[in-house]
Amino acid sequence: MSTSTRTPLQVTWSVWKALFLREALTRLLSGRAQWFWLLLEPAFHVVYMTFIFSVVRVRHVGGIDTAIWLMMGMLAFFMFKRTWGQLTNAIDANKSLFVYRQVKPIDTVLVRAALEGIIMLFVIIILLSGLALLGKEVQPTDPLRLIGALWGLWLLGTGLGLMTSVATELIPEIGKIINLITMPLMWISGVMIPLTSIPQPYRDWLLFNPVVHGIESARLGFAGYYHTFPELDESFLFKCALVSMFFGLALHRRFALRMMMQ
Repeated sequence: MSTSTRTPLQVTWSVWKALFLREALTRLLSGRAQWFWLLLEPAFHVVYMTFIFSVVRVRHVGGIDTAIWLMMGMLAFFMFKRTWGQLTNAIDANKSLFVYRQVKPIDTVLVRAALEGIIMLFVIIILLSGLALLGKEVQPTDPLRLIGALWGLWLLGTGLGLMTSVATELIPEIGKIINLITMPLMWISGVMIPLTSIPQPYRDWLLFNPVVHGIESARLGFAGYYHTFPELDESFLFKCALVSMFFGLALHRRFALRMMMQ
């Protein structure tokens, strides 16, 4: 009598599917109207910042409508920030599953990254559809550039999440440092302040932040006539993303057993 055996790839795929379903149910149904709060956070930021810009009579930024400028900046930033934030706590939230030998710490991180990317894509589509209903032009002039920018920001968030998920397990106090870093990140990434208005040499310092290049590239992909800074370099975003992915995967390989035993 022959017995069927599954390949390691089939086992991994089954684990990912089960983890994805578990994470999706937890992320969307863990609280009352949980899905609504996923939309409310970026929408609230856009509304109140649009109101502030309207009070000071700023109708356009870089040649595009202020609401569009803010919306694309917020959505691109949240693609990065939410991915990074959710991955940082992925291992701690799934420790009970490590009793199953098929489940590894890196599985929980990668599955959560995929889920967060999908959720943010739906959030982007819904909020842009809302702007369209308000009479705004939401047809991107360069869809491939827009998708590439969002992809790069997601990769960067995944890479940093792989690193910090290990770091916070080994040294819990690092989580507090990460929170301190992320607090001013929205302001120094050009989400709510046009970087073209920042004088030199301070702007050059801010350009060492790869998130800046991703956000500006997303805006440029949405509106090809957008006036961004001449130093924009999308390749810098992907270089930083690949470096962070490499170190994140290396840390998971090095400390996988230790994290499963804690």
